[in-house]
Amino acid sequence: MQLLTKEEFSLSRKKLGKTQKKLAELLGMSLKTIHSYEQGWRTIPAHIERHLYFLLINQRGRQDSLKPCWEKKLCNVKEECPAWEFQSGHLCWFLSGTLCECTQDISQKEKLKICKQCDIFTDLMR
Repeated sequence: MQLLTKEEFSLSRKKLGKTQKKLAELLGMSLKTIHSYEQGWRTIPAHIERHLYFLLINQRGRQDSLKPCWEKKLCNVKEECPAWEFQSGHLCWFLSGTLCECTQDISQKEKLKICKQCDIFTDLMR
């Protein structure tokens, strides 16, 4: 599974209601970089993809009742996990060092690929 495509990047920006200039400011980068991502001239780095998902999920007006990952997955090591420690069970995909057996001890880039297929993440992106 590849990371975010140029089309998905552009759609995410539009869902956020941001111009290219405003998104550049929000992500702390140049307008030219945003243009490059949307034209497909540059690969969108994993940390920018994560940042976009974070913004989309935490956008004002979301009414979701967020069931934490440790409840959805019936986790037996939750009290040792950063998601539990920071009471961020809906942001487990965003946090490094989580203890899910499917994402433990892998790079953040690989983790994001796995988490994008998980119910916890996909439910948030609806």
